[in-house]
Amino acid sequence: MATTHSGRWRGEITDGVAVFRGVRYARALRFEPPRRLGPPDNPVGPVSIAPQTPSRMEAIMGAPETLPWSEDCLSATVTVPADAEPGTLPVLVWLHGGAYLSGSGAWAWYGARRLVRETGIAVVAVNYRLGALGYLRAAGVSPGNLGLLDQITALEWVRDTIADFGGDPENVTVAGQSAGGQSIAALLGIPRTRSLFHRAILQSAPLGLSFPDRDRAERAGRAVLDRLDGDPRTAPIDAVMRAQGAAVRTLAGPGGLNAAPPFLPIAGVDPLPDREAWRDEVRHRARALRVIIGHTEHEMAAFHGPHPVFAAVRRVPAVGRRIAAAVSNAMGRRVFEEPARLFADELTTAGAVVHRYRVEPLAPDAPFGACHCIDLPLLLGDADAWRDAPMLRGLPFDRVDTLGAPMRRAWGEFVRSGTADPLRWQPHTVGSRTCFPFP
Repeated sequence: MATTHSGRWRGEITDGVAVFRGVRYARALRFEPPRRLGPPDNPVGPVSIAPQTPSRMEAIMGAPETLPWSEDCLSATVTVPADAEPGTLPVLVWLHGGAYLSGSGAWAWYGARRLVRETGIAVVAVNYRLGALGYLRAAGVSPGNLGLLDQITALEWVRDTIADFGGDPENVTVAGQSAGGQSIAALLGIPRTRSLFHRAILQSAPLGLSFPDRDRAERAGRAVLDRLDGDPRTAPIDAVMRAQGAAVRTLAGPGGLNAAPPFLPIAGVDPLPDREAWRDEVRHRARALRVIIGHTEHEMAAFHGPHPVFAAVRRVPAVGRRIAAAVSNAMGRRVFEEPARLFADELTTAGAVVHRYRVEPLAPDAPFGACHCIDLPLLLGDADAWRDAPMLRGLPFDRVDTLGAPMRRAWGEFVRSGTADPLRWQPHTVGSRTCFPFP
């Protein structure tokens, strides 16, 4: 049994690492902003996740563990060395991916025991609201960007509370993958977050997908409400999820080839400024920022590899595989690689220190190459969590663990000091196309 220094939270200790699950940072009521919890409130609840539809990544990651849904899902998993003294540890706040439609910081895929044991940092993995409950915009129903407000509220909770777990609130890095990484790009342009973190790690953020304006967001909102009977504020959650799922399938277009998430942070809706004001804020704070930003070599293989249309193309004699790979790689460059390079240029020009990386295949015969999400088992989770992941098929986890050691070491040093010195990883320069290779 582990307790925080105040005795308010209790967790479990294994191999010198303490894990506190279901740590509530706010209360969520449907279509309302998050409400911070005060001292009288129960600080720990059952481990639950945001209501969600099935993940598109099951074909490469496998099925996630089954955890109960709750609309009141705003909790975190805090992982720290068991012997941490109050306020001493550098802190990594993790925002999961999932196209703003699925995911949870409580999933075993994002377990941080290994990372904490090797680096001595504190890790806070956050739940936030997803899909229509987090990002629907409709007059008289929801303003939108509630999931983004959840993330900011979690960072404010870290500032106010993490010292009790051993973390240093003055030394916070926010990291995220996919939608979590794109969320961090949004957070960088929100004045309210200026004092909440000074370092950021954006992993496979789809920066080529722009934040929608109000009109585009309202069209996505109408697609859900048109498929929902009754008042959306009181409808059963299963009905809301069915309507959302039907809307997502429609918005994905013929064959489901439009992979862009229909629900994501909305430009010009509190707390996210419009695009120009967002860009101005990013430039304004750049001199105080240190950033890691990167991608995998075959990002879109995760989306196109299992897709029946691309499977049919690959069956074309002689040229099918080359055509499918060329199209997939071109889309990966457009959505992930080139926008990351341009964002790194912009940050560097404004005074930030930026490090870029690329994850390459973990094995010559990796079934999906270096696909979207292949970086996750290098950093987080364990052998049990990743046992059934198709993207790792044929690769023993002890090999994955060894391949991930340099990345874990680099992330740990960056969280601790803002540098990547152990790997002699040079900062990005404007115009450079060089990326540090992992593994």
